[in-house]
Amino acid sequence: MTDQPATPLADATAAAAAATTPAALLDVARTVAVEAAALAARRRSEGVAVAATKSSLVDVVTHTDREVEEHLRARLAELRPGDGFLGEEGAEHGSTTGLTWVVDPIDGTVNFLYGIPQWAVSVAVVEGDPVPGAWRALAGCVVNPLSGETWTASRGGGAWLGDQRLRPSSPATLAESLVATGFSYEAERRVEQVAAVGRLIGRVRDIRRQGAASLDLCAVATGRLDAYVERGLKPWDHAAGALVAEEAGAVVRASDDSAEGGRLTSAAAPSIADELWRAVAEARI
Repeated sequence: MTDQPATPLADATAAAAAATTPAALLDVARTVAVEAAALAARRRSEGVAVAATKSSLVDVVTHTDREVEEHLRARLAELRPGDGFLGEEGAEHGSTTGLTWVVDPIDGTVNFLYGIPQWAVSVAVVEGDPVPGAWRALAGCVVNPLSGETWTASRGGGAWLGDQRLRPSSPATLAESLVATGFSYEAERRVEQVAAVGRLIGRVRDIRRQGAASLDLCAVATGRLDAYVERGLKPWDHAAGALVAEEAGAVVRASDDSAEGGRLTSAAAPSIADELWRAVAEARI
């Protein structure tokens, strides 16, 4: 029995299927994230202006946040028509394909505003409802244009910093672990978080607060941090970074969204993940 020649419809179907593999989606994520990061860095060199505030006086959005998000929205509509879009600054666009792009145009906007080189563009694609706990992340890319670093991950394809395959650290105990966290933009909530961190800090090597969740998650994947924990992250804060950490081999966990202060997210080296989760609960972070 001889093979039948492929029909145009079969070719188109095969091409469509190939275009939705995690590896193919990662190519798109990397392309648009690198472009957006270059645009953001260029605008930063020209000067930054605050466009508005959001949840509080210190929760700022710059004109560049909005411009970069619109660039990402337009490019993804061009490259992936039919996919949904969920960004930090604009309205959500529904999906007809079951896939949604979850993006943070500038993660670490306050760092960006002050010229602190700890900010990034974060782009992920997820299947299912674009709600943490309901989605399944397929690919993600985080770019820090000022350090020149690009982190990537695809479902089942591992996590990478450039061409370096990533693995988390392996501290022997929580007491020997460097842990990062972040704080709310709401003053009262921030005071509560500092008190909770005070209950944790004596049980770890030290605490870091760097101001960009995506980069903290990638730092766990890279072994620069042993763990990261924060309550109240938004979907775009962690969609890409959590996949990078998970694919590197870190243990990524999240609590119920209904908890006071929002969802608790952690990523940790496997050797201390359980100990960290217990300590975080006891510290009431």
